Amino acid sequence: MVFGFLKGQFIDVIHWVDDTRDTMVWRFDRQGHAIMYGAKLTVREGQAAVFIHEGQLADVFGPGLYMLETNNMPVLTALQHWDHGFNSPFKSEIYFVNTTRFTGQKWGTRNPVMLRDPEFGPLRLRAFGAYSMRVTDPGRFMTEIVGTDGEFTTDEITVHIRDVIVQEFSRTVAGAGIPALDMAANLDQLGKMVREAMGPSVAQYGLELPDFVIENVSLPEAVEKVLDQRTSMGVVGDLNRYGQFAAAEALGKAAEAPGSAMGAGLGAAMGAAMGAAGPWGGRPAAAPPPLPPVQAVEWHLAEGGQTQGPFATEALPGLVAQGRLTRATLVWSEGMEGWKPAGEVPALASLMARVPPPPPAG
Repeated sequence: MVFGFLKGQFIDVIHWVDDTRDTMVWRFDRQGHAIMYGAKLTVREGQAAVFIHEGQLADVFGPGLYMLETNNMPVLTALQHWDHGFNSPFKSEIYFVNTTRFTGQKWGTRNPVMLRDPEFGPLRLRAFGAYSMRVTDPGRFMTEIVGTDGEFTTDEITVHIRDVIVQEFSRTVAGAGIPALDMAANLDQLGKMVREAMGPSVAQYGLELPDFVIENVSLPEAVEKVLDQRTSMGVVGDLNRYGQFAAAEALGKAAEAPGSAMGAGLGAAMGAAMGAAGPWGGRPAAAPPPLPPVQAVEWHLAEGGQTQGPFATEALPGLVAQGRLTRATLVWSEGMEGWKPAGEVPALASLMARVPPPPPAG
């Protein structure tokens, strides 16, 4: 009677029905961890059952229905020194591991990633994206990460996975040699490179990252402003022609205004021109000779004992953004007596006004 009572107190069917979306490991709770010999173990698809006996990893069961006997628990049988069948309960901890994909995990760089860009030189980048993870080796995952945690969720490992991702992302981006302006067109290729680089690092924890996506790579705000200026200059094109067009358009609008003094002046000028051509529209007066073209100023920079350039005036803001042109940089252009620091050249005063002075001596 007593044995029958005790036998009824033990669990005959061991299984786990997961109703969450973030539980990676769940411990089968039973007071005293007593399991009856011959109990039924149900492991569903997307699960694995791991037996821990006296702190040691024993047997791992994949999906299926099992009768817990000595013939299908070889490791636990060896640990218990069972050489024949038994009818008494045995003590062992059973952990169910979720082996499905955990999708929608986010990652991002907390601090900017430093790299040397072939066009802009030293540069800082930020990036973020998403990934999925899956347990591929339940035994290794239990021993390396979970330990004795009775309910292990994704939140407990995503911080560590993000650190691994950022580390491998920094290494991959620094060695890929992809210019910053071309990264948007190569995010898919860059994501594959980062995922392959992370493979060995996460495999040592019994995990894999089946999906890895880089959603965005961004530049510092100051660099984006310089790029916007460069884009605007490219759209405008020839500044002299753009200025002539803007002035002609403004004069045309002023002439169209009724009662405008400028309109009357323009009308008088047109009348004088018509009078000079004769009352019957004879041959017009010869047009005045064109103004001589304005020669663009070109600048030369002294870097490392060598002359660099020439650079057009429109290119100087980009050199300032790269750190190549400072107040102390020696510059020269046609008409100057010799090399002078950029901060002492009047023609560059407005540009140098935006450059901060060197920090005071510590």
